[in-house]
Amino acid sequence: MRLTSEQRERIVRIVRAQAGDNAAVWLYGSRTRDDCRGGDVDLLIQASHEIDLQQQAELHSRLEGELLLPVDISFIDSRQGMTRFQKLAAAQALPVETAQ
Repeated sequence: MRLTSEQRERIVRIVRAQAGDNAAVWLYGSRTRDDCRGGDVDLLIQASHEIDLQQQAELHSRLEGELLLPVDISFIDSRQGMTRFQKLAAAQALPVETAQ
């Protein structure tokens, strides 16, 4: 995973402040691969409650501002389940939060 422990901690802190303490956050895409360089931070987020579009935009802006990296977020709708894309992303995703 090409994120520092500080970056991972920031991501989890910011997401949980907006999406609830039980929100789950996974990293997918090129930043999961140590053999790649650069790339945006692709996150798959499952919130403990529904996140409206304004909250999603605020969360996106806050993450980019804190990380100083481009961020792409896919929110899992707990009522409808994962989309086909989210299932593909989840298959190779890594949890952002490490064991405490």
